[in-house]
Amino acid sequence: MNELWVGVDVSKRELDVALMDERGKVKSRVFDNDAQGHAALLGWLQDRAALAEHTHLCLEATGPYSEAAAIALADGGWRVSVVNPARIKGFAQSELVRNKTDRADAALLARFCAAMRPDAWQPPALEYRQLRALVDRLQALKDMHQQEANRLEGHCFAGQEELIASVRQHMDWLQERMAELQRQIDDHIDMHPQLRRDADLMRSIPGAPQWPRYWPISATSDASATPRPWPHSSA
Repeated sequence: MNELWVGVDVSKRELDVALMDERGKVKSRVFDNDAQGHAALLGWLQDRAALAEHTHLCLEATGPYSEAAAIALADGGWRVSVVNPARIKGFAQSELVRNKTDRADAALLARFCAAMRPDAWQPPALEYRQLRALVDRLQALKDMHQQEANRLEGHCFAGQEELIASVRQHMDWLQERMAELQRQIDDHIDMHPQLRRDADLMRSIPGAPQWPRYWPISATSDASATPRPWPHSSA
């Protein structure tokens, strides 16, 4: 069976896809970067006789924009590599590539995939993804609280009593929401034995920084710029 390589250039809204066969012939298509677009991409590959066991897909690591597509493909049984952009840049320089378009970048990713055979990426288990979403929301609220604290300092300096009351009311509301989210995070960790074991292990290491209970394990669930094995559900 012939091998196929697929380069996927990811942006916030679109996936530019290049499917390359062993002769170097490329077929291109653009899909929306959402759940429907991911499903359409899988259908398009299957319509072109691409089989999961003989097809290797490569995406650049672009945080949440590439992670959703990579998860959809990996969950569908396809071999996916999420590659550090610096490696792609170096490969482009070795080819003396100067044409910089989304379509050209997708074809470059397909050639990189064929030449370098990067390691397969595996998505984090669902409970790790859920934990990271909760932690990201908690951090967003903490950032808002700090911004309001900075505003409060300025209003106090200027003696703006009405604004002081408004900001303090908002800060109190944020504190309540943060405490609520922290309880959700603790409950989520306690509900999943592997998360609980990871949290307890990391906090038991002598001399380790005393991060919040959730921080080290939530950080490991991000789509990294370099491939690494992810924790999987113990279910």
